[in-house]
Amino acid sequence: MLGKLVLLRHGQSTWNELNLFTGWHDVPLSAQGTQEAGAAGRTMKEAGLVFDIAHTSLLTRACMTCHLALNEMDQVWLPVERHWKWNERHYGALQGLDKKATTEAHGEAQTKLWRRSFDIPPPPVERTSPEHPVNDPRYRLINPDLLPATECLKDVVARVVPHFHEVVVPQLRAGMNVLVAAHGNSLRALVMALESIPEDDIAELNIPTGVPRLYSLTDSLEVAEVSYLGDQDAIRAAIEGVANQAKGH
Repeated sequence: MLGKLVLLRHGQSTWNELNLFTGWHDVPLSAQGTQEAGAAGRTMKEAGLVFDIAHTSLLTRACMTCHLALNEMDQVWLPVERHWKWNERHYGALQGLDKKATTEAHGEAQTKLWRRSFDIPPPPVERTSPEHPVNDPRYRLINPDLLPATECLKDVVARVVPHFHEVVVPQLRAGMNVLVAAHGNSLRALVMALESIPEDDIAELNIPTGVPRLYSLTDSLEVAEVSYLGDQDAIRAAIEGVANQAKGH
């Protein structure tokens, strides 16, 4: 049997709280996000989950969510592999902009295309911009040609899914239970692949912050069981909140 897989979107960040496009910009967890990360750990512990390894992006909000959740599970000592391919989607020139104001300026249809279409990226940032990852020391050892100035979800799928198959799948096949603490779009990319969600439908998938999603996979990597862990009414409300961000609700 394959090990269990849990996907966990980081807790609310300070820019989530302000309703700003964040992308690769590194921001901390908000007070609420810190609480969400700890609560996720307690939920997973209550579900009887014990992990063998964890994965996160190189962004602080995911790293801290992983750390705080594992701390609540008494597994803070767990090996953690960090990789930029788990990073959030790069939002290009939208990074730092208010989602509601962007919708008012460009219209709901255009903003939704930038936010949620499968293959239409926002305008890119210049290579000299502080928002371009070549100017961030955490990416100094990575080939600059691999670092994005903007991304659509198709681009995120192209980096996340091969990395998952190369690194995580062998761990699952070895019977290891794996936690991936990452981001809304890097996890949407993986969920799209795992659950065979069509390109036309992926825009409607909303992943709430701080809610563990537990998978049981078959040997052929088909989904045998999948569910969010925790209070289902609260989870539904959180999903609706993600869907309404651009509208400013």
